[in-house]
Amino acid sequence: MIIKELNGNKPQFGKDCFIAENAVIIGEVEMGNQCSIWYNAVIRGDVHYIKLGNKVNVQDGAVIHATYQKHPTNIGNNVSIGHNAMVHGCTLHDNVLVGMGAIIMDDCIVESNSIIAAGAVVTKGTHVTSGSIYAGVPAKKVKDISEELISGEINRIADNYVKYAGWYQ
Repeated sequence: MIIKELNGNKPQFGKDCFIAENAVIIGEVEMGNQCSIWYNAVIRGDVHYIKLGNKVNVQDGAVIHATYQKHPTNIGNNVSIGHNAMVHGCTLHDNVLVGMGAIIMDDCIVESNSIIAAGAVVTKGTHVTSGSIYAGVPAKKVKDISEELISGEINRIADNYVKYAGWYQ
């Protein structure tokens, strides 16, 4: 793993975090407890801060970055960022699932209990309201999320990634 201090900013980790051997975490990055950063994931806090809450999983190949002096990246609790997703200069509240290959661009807000579908492109400044599923290019609301999806997908995936991380620790 590459964990690198930059410009006096050193990544900070909570308890029980798993960082894969080839993950890259640089600069002003702060994460809570029970986070997992998987293979080939990059979290680059070089141009602005990046904050992750508790039980955040950043899956293989995902990239988290920010925009210089404009847009930090804030990620809440119980968030899953799918394989090869890109999260850039935005805010994700609690209980969010970002599907594989999705892109969330600068100045977006994704409220709690929401899903960004695999392959979706959430364009700059989009506000995803709580309880929504967004899909497509550009991403648009396709339906309201059910309680079943919140427990069956969002919580299940976040909980599973805590379990998977335990296998590696």
